[in-house]
Amino acid sequence: MGRLDGKRALITGGSNGIGLATARAFVREGARVVITGRHAARLHEAQRALGHGTRGVVGDVGNLEDLDRLVDTVAMELGGLDILFANAGLVAATPLGTTTEAAFDRIMNVNVKGLFFTVQKSLSLLRPGASVVLNGSVAPNAGSPHSAVYAASKAAVRTFARNFSAMLVPRGIRVNVVSPGPIAVRRAHPPGHDHAVATVPTPAPPGPVNPWLLSIPRGRFGTPDEVAHAVVFLASDESRFIVGSEIVVDGGRSQLPDGAMVYRALATRSLL
Repeated sequence: MGRLDGKRALITGGSNGIGLATARAFVREGARVVITGRHAARLHEAQRALGHGTRGVVGDVGNLEDLDRLVDTVAMELGGLDILFANAGLVAATPLGTTTEAAFDRIMNVNVKGLFFTVQKSLSLLRPGASVVLNGSVAPNAGSPHSAVYAASKAAVRTFARNFSAMLVPRGIRVNVVSPGPIAVRRAHPPGHDHAVATVPTPAPPGPVNPWLLSIPRGRFGTPDEVAHAVVFLASDESRFIVGSEIVVDGGRSQLPDGAMVYRALATRSLL
């Protein structure tokens, strides 16, 4: 018996990365799944790989007409939703001083407006007891060069979870956030053109130590499957008393930075 047996789920940005890993996990746990993505070929490939009656719908969450079409398709295919994973997002560098208005608008259009209207337009589909999971990020917790717009967009996601929950909890609908840290995701398109959340590129072949790794207490990048495990938990009845909360999946990077390898090495030297 699966943890999501009989549940109906929608995953935006489900054709690769964290979204695809979560779709696989949902199917394994017994859910019927609809996934979205902007790139038709990649979406159809994911749909075939998932099998189990999974449906793919091509569309951009930043386009409200696409969202209307998506909601109509979900209503026709599933009749309602027990799980919504608002995962689709965009990550791109936005250096202060050189970021264009178009780059700013694109990130905000997908990560903030797109996520907001994904949830709003799905309200009529959400069944009592449904779980809404928003894909956030640890980026708002740290000041990083070139990441101001992306971090601000993900701070909005965390705020949405609290405010959506306050409105929807009387209907028995829970809203929570999963916030990945450095996750290794292979990109099928150049950075800034991939509609699935990807926080770092796949690590390069063995060679000099990647400075990112030195900042992660676990000493490695995370995987999309590890984020998917957290989403499954939030989507399942096991988390039914968790509302408006955030699960951080970052190998300890944001919560215990002094436990990272670089600081452990310095601390060891200071004790000698």
